[in-house]
Amino acid sequence: MGVLFAVLQAATLVLILALIYRPLGDYMAHLYSSDRDWKVERGLYRLIGVDPRAEQSWPSYLRGVLAFSVVGLLFVYVLQRAQAVLPYSLGLPAVPEGLSFNTAASFVANTNWQSYSPELTMGYTVQLAGLAVQNFVSAAVGIAVAIALVRGFARRGSGTIGNFWVDLFRGSFRLLLPLSVVGAVVLIIGGVVQNFNGFTEITTLAGNTQNVPGGPVASQEVIKLLGTNGGGFFNVNSAHPFENPTAWTSLFQNVLMLAIPFALPRTFGRMVGSNKQGYAILAVMATLFVISLTALSALEAAGNGTAPELAGGAMEGKEARFGIFASTLFGSTSTLTSTGAVNSMHDSYTALGGMMPMLNMMLGEVAPGGVGSGLYGMLVLAIIAVFIAGLLVGRTPEYLGKKIGPREIKLASLYILVTPTLVLAGTALSFAIPGVREDVETTSIWNPGIHGMSEVLYAFTSASNNNGSAFAGLTANTPWFNTALGVAMLLGRFIPIVFVLALAGSLAAQDRVPATAGTLPTYRPQFVGLLVGVTVIVTALTYFPVLTLGPLAEGLN
Repeated sequence: MGVLFAVLQAATLVLILALIYRPLGDYMAHLYSSDRDWKVERGLYRLIGVDPRAEQSWPSYLRGVLAFSVVGLLFVYVLQRAQAVLPYSLGLPAVPEGLSFNTAASFVANTNWQSYSPELTMGYTVQLAGLAVQNFVSAAVGIAVAIALVRGFARRGSGTIGNFWVDLFRGSFRLLLPLSVVGAVVLIIGGVVQNFNGFTEITTLAGNTQNVPGGPVASQEVIKLLGTNGGGFFNVNSAHPFENPTAWTSLFQNVLMLAIPFALPRTFGRMVGSNKQGYAILAVMATLFVISLTALSALEAAGNGTAPELAGGAMEGKEARFGIFASTLFGSTSTLTSTGAVNSMHDSYTALGGMMPMLNMMLGEVAPGGVGSGLYGMLVLAIIAVFIAGLLVGRTPEYLGKKIGPREIKLASLYILVTPTLVLAGTALSFAIPGVREDVETTSIWNPGIHGMSEVLYAFTSASNNNGSAFAGLTANTPWFNTALGVAMLLGRFIPIVFVLALAGSLAAQDRVPATAGTLPTYRPQFVGLLVGVTVIVTALTYFPVLTLGPLAEGLN
């Protein structure tokens, strides 16, 4: 029965994603190609002094991204510090400085790492005006950057890649907002709470009293998933019955996380004039997703020991309402996108099973990745794959009619190096600096030894890749982790965006070169296989040495 239920869940998910792939992808292609503005958009353009018909070069586009994000960072920080005087604060005090910085950086960077218990730390005004708003706009920024890179491939001899403000508003108002309204209604029907009731005192079965929090959960839940943001209204995230009441709402939340990232390859294919190119990218993403999900599910179902064998698998950390497969499906979806939401505790997975969510993030979250970031990450890897193929056959590499020269490969290489550098440096510094190491080992790590090392490695992997999930045994609300992880989230988000936009500008400036007999077809199974191999070798194997010190050592012990 368990196997049959797992197969039905997987088949249902695949069917829904297949049904929405074409209409959603085509809609996004039209959305970002249209020259028609809504009336409300024209009013906003006038308010901020933007000419929607004025195209931007890549440096101008980048300045828009950075300026908007800096303003968002400051706004969310100030909102948290002023919480005590805000309406609907629920009597909660101002959020401390270090935690306010970490949280602001987290939500602006589309990470939603939470070093706190949300229902005991954030009032409704901060949740709605600060965190939920950033869930929309940070997701829209990611999609805008991906579209700018796609334009780089599609345009010929152009010095521009679009208009950031137009892309931002369209992504927010025409894509994310309407889908979120529909999704929130579905979640409310499924039992997710949506109110402003504050804390309600109840009497438990044992005769004790307990304060049960309410809140505008459904409206924040839907965009945290649809925008692959992550985080949660409650401390246990999507394992909480107010956030995720039933098995079908859990499956629906998987659909929300995967809908836009899996539809963006269709958008890419439409905008470059070849749907086959979109199918090739989709095939790579789907292949990596299936491999990861299968491995994680097998490792958790085959958990060794008397208790797991009696339970039918490693049930520690799993939600009994969902079972192993619904937990591993959610965990794989969450970490293969940049969502970071959880309906089970990754820290309690088997040693090798817990390594899989970590590996998913180390891949660069490109299968299918976050909204926007997954597509532009995969396209960067495609450029590297084409370059490698060109070296093998002794020809100048080309991708979609654009030559991949020294400038393009340098930008792609720098993009790939950013997150491993942040992950490995952050983990190393946590143990190399004497004062920091003492605090990490005595305050933050509750599981000394190999697993404690894995918890720190997971934290920096999650932060640098803008995921937000955690090995929850780590106490991260400390001066070191609030600062180091906050910096890692900001650098891991915006430095790659610099390289992506520079790459978009370089490609847009080129004319299209005609295909020849030596041109590598980038829509055939051979290229799909090459790109899968490049993704695994270039990204995941970078981390192999440090994995041998953490989850691999623990699993083989």
